[in-house]
Amino acid sequence: MEHEQYDRRMNLYKRMEQVTNIPWYYLAAIDQYERNIRAVRHDLPKVTGLSGIYIQKEKWVGILNPNKDDVDAKSIRFFDGMGMDGNGDGKADPHDDEDVLYTFAHYLLQYGTDHHQIKIGLWNYYKRDKTVKIIMGIAKLYKQFQRIDLHEHHFPLSIHVNYTYRDTWGDRRGWGGRRIHEGTDIFAGFGVNVYSTCYGVVEMKGWNKYGGWRIGIRDANNTYHYFAHLNGFAKDLNIGDIVKPGQLIGTVGNSGYGPPGTSGKFPPHLHYGMYKDNGRTEWSFDPYPYLKRWEQETKRKK
Repeated sequence: MEHEQYDRRMNLYKRMEQVTNIPWYYLAAIDQYERNIRAVRHDLPKVTGLSGIYIQKEKWVGILNPNKDDVDAKSIRFFDGMGMDGNGDGKADPHDDEDVLYTFAHYLLQYGTDHHQIKIGLWNYYKRDKTVKIIMGIAKLYKQFQRIDLHEHHFPLSIHVNYTYRDTWGDRRGWGGRRIHEGTDIFAGFGVNVYSTCYGVVEMKGWNKYGGWRIGIRDANNTYHYFAHLNGFAKDLNIGDIVKPGQLIGTVGNSGYGPPGTSGKFPPHLHYGMYKDNGRTEWSFDPYPYLKRWEQETKRKK
């Protein structure tokens, strides 16, 4: 059933690509981004159809349109609304997947169909650099793998090495000022391989005074995966690179709590954190339940 849903969504994106010449992976990335934020925001309606894009009523029908539920394509055009007829039935229905996706694609066509022009169009619509970056990252993933069902995961360490962890999210931390622990510590031997937990784009790599040598990876669900206190990075891994679940990204260390190069202030371990973006801000959430699930899934695969 889930695979059928992905197939139907892909068919929708490909049809819109044929009509608008906007590559399907950009349309799919915008749709997925909107789907993600609607899943975590209470001020937006939940997704009920194939498309996750939500356009406010006033934008859809036109600010001066007295009928905020207008679906007549000609009337909406008269009032300079965004809503358009995407399937030829004369209606511009904000609940019709084809109409919604065609409307957003038509908006982007004002700017063009290449990468740079689409970025400009997205910025003018969302007015948020981070949102544009996230959408373009999702598009990069979809283009690379030519599919949208990129939801497999992998435990961040090999299940064959000795490691231990418990739920430490929310615990107090004192170094650098009072704060909470925004992750789970997985204790393992120095130099043990660390793997990507997801399909994603490397968004951050380098030194952080709290996390030492760390890597940040953003997946297609607006989730930022944070790997800290590393001893080193995988060879030729750079910001902007695409990674897959189980791909080597670094090794366990004990770096951090000071200027670049500081290490040895605590036992070697991987600090693993997860952060969610909702289109306005980003916050941490407890990764422990996900780690337990991925640990079992990885064992079954092995």
